[in-house]
Amino acid sequence: MTEATQGYLGDKEMLSDLLSTQKHVTNNYNTRAGECQCLNLRDTFLNILKEEHSIQSELFNESNSRGWYPVKEAPTAEITAAKQMFMQ
Repeated sequence: MTEATQGYLGDKEMLSDLLSTQKHVTNNYNTRAGECQCLNLRDTFLNILKEEHSIQSELFNESNSRGWYPVKEAPTAEITAAKQMFMQ
């Protein structure tokens, strides 16, 4: 039996849970920074948000490198179309 089937989280489940939690954390800091009237506090939230995004990226990269969060490369034509849509 694996740890996950015995009621414990395995590495994959823990990493997935950490990544999910990190997504919520970054979302909350993003909202607070965007709705903050005090510029000093907003800058503090933005600095924390940058750190939290770095953590999220590390978790994603680890999951992806283990094959637990596979992503497909976007076709070049789709990337170009998306860039053009948002640059107008």
